[in-house]
Amino acid sequence: LAIIMTILVLELEKPSTINLSSFWELRHSFFAYTLSFFWLGSMWVNIHNEWQGIEKINSKVLWVTLVLLFFCSLIPYATDLVSRDFYNKVAQGFYGLFVLGVTFSNVWLSHAIESSNDNAQLPAEVMKKRRQLLWIDIGIKIIGLIISLTVYPPAMMFSVIIAAAFLMVGIRALNLDWKDN
Repeated sequence: LAIIMTILVLELEKPSTINLSSFWELRHSFFAYTLSFFWLGSMWVNIHNEWQGIEKINSKVLWVTLVLLFFCSLIPYATDLVSRDFYNKVAQGFYGLFVLGVTFSNVWLSHAIESSNDNAQLPAEVMKKRRQLLWIDIGIKIIGLIISLTVYPPAMMFSVIIAAAFLMVGIRALNLDWKDN
């Protein structure tokens, strides 16, 4: 994930001249980069927290992780498309599909980890509660995708922000951080 996050910055367009108006023209690119960077970063932190209580990894967990990384690896490409034409519904829809692919892969990975560690009670409880939050997260992103494709293209990116804020608040409110349990 750290490499994928680094690739994001390499895709950032450079200003034609170094002045404030040139940077302002790139505001959508910087917004898309910042959103994708912190979204991937928060996922990295959550995966790290989730894996702290894990005792066993099996081949299914490895393969599901590979699927997750596949979707993550396409985020820089999708972010670049959105950066080039922020109000394009196809670009935003493309971005949304990969964001949803990452989120569904996270749910699948959570199930795979839980099934390979079926005797660990605390991680299973926390993971089930986190998955419940992830389903709401998916719902928010699907609504964003629909609005993005029909009415207002940037709705996809804004739904990612709303879903991320919801997850952060939900994890804190339900006391789902590993170190707190």
